[in-house]
Amino acid sequence: MIRLQLGDRTVEVDGPSFGGKAIAAIALFVILVFGLMSSWYTIEAEEEGVVLRFGKHIDTVGPGLHFKIPFGIDDVLKVPVRRQLKQEFGFGTQGNTNLSQWTNEQEQEKSMVTGDLNAAQVEWVIQYRISEPENYLFKVRNADFTLRDASESVMREVVGDRTVDEVITVGRQEIENECLDKLGQLVNLYEMGIQIDQVQLKDVNPPREVQASFNEVNEAQQEKEQSINVANGEYNREVPKARGEAEKMISEAEGYATQRINEAEGNAARFSAVFAEYQKAPEVTRRRIYLETMEQVMPSLGNKVVIDEGASQVLPLLPLGSLNEKPTQ
Repeated sequence: MIRLQLGDRTVEVDGPSFGGKAIAAIALFVILVFGLMSSWYTIEAEEEGVVLRFGKHIDTVGPGLHFKIPFGIDDVLKVPVRRQLKQEFGFGTQGNTNLSQWTNEQEQEKSMVTGDLNAAQVEWVIQYRISEPENYLFKVRNADFTLRDASESVMREVVGDRTVDEVITVGRQEIENECLDKLGQLVNLYEMGIQIDQVQLKDVNPPREVQASFNEVNEAQQEKEQSINVANGEYNREVPKARGEAEKMISEAEGYATQRINEAEGNAARFSAVFAEYQKAPEVTRRRIYLETMEQVMPSLGNKVVIDEGASQVLPLLPLGSLNEKPTQ
C-alpha cells in the first residue's frame, strides 16, 4: 500500500508485491555475480602470489591471470619477489613505497661506539630481494622490520671491532664486506626468505662536537699523502731518466773501447804481416814501405821542387809562376 498526498486529499494505491521466491532469486543472483567477479585475480610481472585456503598455504603462482575459490575460502598474498628493495639507516628518503625503508629513530640508529671507545655517526643502506615468499610471510613475523633490527645489530658489532680511524677512512670497504657476509648468514639462520644483495656505507662522521678538528686532521693527512705522491712522481720521472742516460754513456764507452781494441788488433795484425814479409826480403820490403809512405805524404806537402844537392843556376829553368798556384785536388 502506497499513500500519495494530492492537495488536501490522501490517496492510497496498491504497490507491487514480491514473494519470498523472488527475493531469494535476486539475492542468489547477486551472490553469484559477486563470487564470479572475485574468482579471478592478476599477478604482476614482478610479483608472485601465495595462495591460502582457509589460512593454509597450498600453492605459489607466478605472473598472469589465475582462478581462486571465492567467498573467503581462498586468499592470495602478492609478494614483489623481482623488485629491488632497500632500507636506510640514519637517514630517510622521502616518497618511499617500502614501509620499512626508514624509521623516525634515525639519530639513535647512526650513533655508534667504535672499538677504541670513540663515537661515530654511521649511515648505511642495505639492498635486498625476497627470494622465498613462503618463508618471508610465515617463518618470521614482520620480516622487513626484523631485517632492520638484524642489520643494525650486525653493523654495531662490526663497527665495535674497529678503531674510529678505520671506520671513517680506510676500513669502509672491509666493513661493508663483513656486514654483508654476517647479515646474509643471520638471514639464512632465521629462514627469512630474503637475499641480501649489498651493504653500502654512506656518510660516516665523528660527532658534531669534534667534526671541525677531525676535518683538520683529515686535511693534514690528505696534504701529507699528496706530498708523498708528488715526491714519488718526481722520483719515478728523474731516476729512470738518469738510469737511461747512465746506460747510454756506458754503452757508448763500451762501444768506443771495442772500437779501439779492434783498431789496435788490426794494426798489430797488419804490422805482424808486414814484418813477416820484411823478414823474407828486407831490402825490397823497406823500399816498398818507403815508396808507399812517400806516396801518402807528398800530396799533402803542396808544390815542392826537389833538386840534386850539387845542382846550380836552376832559376831560369823553373816555372816560378806555377809555384804560387794551389795544387789541384
